[in-house]
Amino acid sequence: MTALGPTLQAFFTERLTQRRASPNTVSAYRDGLRLLVSYVSEAAGIAPSKLDFADLDARRVGAFLDHIEQERHVSVATRNARLAAVHSLFRFAALRHPEHAATIAGVLAIPPKRADRRTICFLTPVEADALIATPDRTRRTGRRDHALLVLAVQSGLRVSELCGLRRRDVHLGAGAHVDAWGKGRKQRSTPLTRTTTAVLADWMAEIGGAADHPLFPGPRGRALTRDAVHDLVTKYAARAAETCPSLNTKRVTPHVLRHTAAMRLLESGTDHLVIALWLGHENPQTTQVYVAAHLAIKERALARTTPPNTTPGRFRPPDPLLAFLEAL
Repeated sequence: MTALGPTLQAFFTERLTQRRASPNTVSAYRDGLRLLVSYVSEAAGIAPSKLDFADLDARRVGAFLDHIEQERHVSVATRNARLAAVHSLFRFAALRHPEHAATIAGVLAIPPKRADRRTICFLTPVEADALIATPDRTRRTGRRDHALLVLAVQSGLRVSELCGLRRRDVHLGAGAHVDAWGKGRKQRSTPLTRTTTAVLADWMAEIGGAADHPLFPGPRGRALTRDAVHDLVTKYAARAAETCPSLNTKRVTPHVLRHTAAMRLLESGTDHLVIALWLGHENPQTTQVYVAAHLAIKERALARTTPPNTTPGRFRPPDPLLAFLEAL
């Protein structure tokens, strides 16, 4: 076996274990590196177990990144996330295989791709209410989905945090809140409104189960996956657009519901630092994107400013000849 296979295995069993990487990080790295190995194997005509570091040089890795962006239509952010996984593996390999230093250095020199900063998408209160009201609550899955959407819009939890919730994470007594594990194994508690508390209380009473059972189980009792949550949000957004046409102009995803929660906090006058803590942002500056995206806040700021003391007008040439030339 070549050096690549054992190094790849050790990367997951030793490096990520030593760093106590979260399950989400492990799965993201696994998916990214699996795509890379499969792509190079097919492009080079070599079995995955026979690949070596020389087969994963900067040219091949660059071609792989272009492939997933152009053929699989991933975003620039996803492209950069795949590159981060490759960089992490090659930094680990650099300490073990100095004989491949040139190849490893070439891959590590590949820079992330810069992306245009687009204004974030969020739902208005009318759109959010239309989405939440869509699930058929005469059915068990509809009641589950309704509870999930209510919690997502109110709490702003990430989709991975929603999927990871267990019954023990929901506290419905005085000071109702939900505990979630975010990025970097950071735990935070998010308060719940009376409406959300009532919806979750009804749902938890219906499903029963032990404390470690998933809060939002799938057909087989296992926790819903991120893809399943993404699909159900997309499905209900399409249905809600029939009664709320403005939803047709937006691509509604679970992360859009997170943005919606942040916008509601911002509109209520909540301090930026509190919003950052609420959302679990590592850097409070990240919260500034919500101010930039909210036009109403900008308009209120404009209304409080004093306009410059000037009057509108246009250039008037003082001479008929200049007027002729200006009109050409």
